[in-house]
Amino acid sequence: MNTQSIFELFLKYKKVTTDTRKIEKNSIFFALKGANFNGNQFANQAIKEGAIAAIVDEKEYEDASKNIFYVNDGLTALQDVARAYRNHLKIPFIGLTGSNGKTTTKELIAATLQEKYKVHYTFGNLNNHIGVPLTILSIPSDTEIAVIEMGANHQKEIELLCTISRPDYGYITNFGKAHLEGFGGVEGVIKGKSELYDFLRTNNKTAFVNVEDKIQVEKTEDFNRITFGIHSGQYIITPIQEQSDYLAVEVNGIRIQTNLTGSYNFSNISCAIAMGQHFDLTLDQIKKGIENYTPTNHRSQIIEREHYKIVMDAYNANPSSMEASLKNFSTFEGSKTVILGDMFELGASSEEEHNNIANQAINYGFDQIYLLGQHFMKTTVTSDRIKKFENRKDFEDYVKSKFEYSDNVLIKGSHGMRLDLLTEVF
Repeated sequence: MNTQSIFELFLKYKKVTTDTRKIEKNSIFFALKGANFNGNQFANQAIKEGAIAAIVDEKEYEDASKNIFYVNDGLTALQDVARAYRNHLKIPFIGLTGSNGKTTTKELIAATLQEKYKVHYTFGNLNNHIGVPLTILSIPSDTEIAVIEMGANHQKEIELLCTISRPDYGYITNFGKAHLEGFGGVEGVIKGKSELYDFLRTNNKTAFVNVEDKIQVEKTEDFNRITFGIHSGQYIITPIQEQSDYLAVEVNGIRIQTNLTGSYNFSNISCAIAMGQHFDLTLDQIKKGIENYTPTNHRSQIIEREHYKIVMDAYNANPSSMEASLKNFSTFEGSKTVILGDMFELGASSEEEHNNIANQAINYGFDQIYLLGQHFMKTTVTSDRIKKFENRKDFEDYVKSKFEYSDNVLIKGSHGMRLDLLTEVF
């Protein structure tokens, strides 16, 4: 079965899935394969569950009488149908990538633009070579703007995602120490993320640029860009300096009070405001969208308890985001405890980076420092304020018997550490 035939079938029903546990009636099932699964084996089940067709890439599972059709590669077929639907949609696409803050920025942009437009945006973190096609194929026909998050842990991945999503506008949140193992160092991160700029440049599209970031400015000098910043740029957004755990900004004399903590979120908020202004929202609409947004999914999330406060920032972690979280947390009033989990995908620099973070925690003067995971266990930094645990379970046992609460508790670590589950213990 060719792409055009699958696409015509898709346009009739507009439902796709790669998971037989989530089959909807008249959906198209794409059989994907991984290290530990083979979707081809579930093609018959998909049809029985109500799929209108199943797309397989192993001949033995083909059965046209049951609408089980063969293609050379199931993933490529999914991506090609997504490309066809993207070209079918005549609406602006905004593409986002970066080392830190992608998901928060995406949600802030969507929350803002939704005050005027029907917006469809990446759900959760479905931002890879499978998630981006699924996101595009889930866009309703009445959508007016699409916001697509693109993640990557190696070079050429953003390039691929751009060929699928074909963004009209792009924004790179920052270039930091994330996925160093796959990218081959910070320079590799810059090159890999800048594949978004390469696409925008080649296709005469437009980048949103934070003028406070020298790399963004340098990489976009030779093509269309929309700029924003504190002191310069087409859109000026000013941080309001005050003693508060939550960020506030000012735009043209209008105060916008956010539900976000951390100065590192200022650029994320600024981008959403700049996009709102570019897409002709009023400042009142922008203010309402930003102020109504509350972070979830354990990203810069403040959880109030009766006698203490938890800053849950455990969705992910790398040296750049860890450093920013520690710096922000150091400004909180009262006693402070940090619970830090391992950072993954750092390759040869892992030992150095974990030691750096442990040192920073000591230098900020936090009252108690708990380091969790195999990488932090290997750190050589010593202090009577540091306690190390091989895993989360060992720390949970400690919490139940000996943990002393501070006024403020920061929880930060890579998602694989699942430190978000500590909220149940606390």
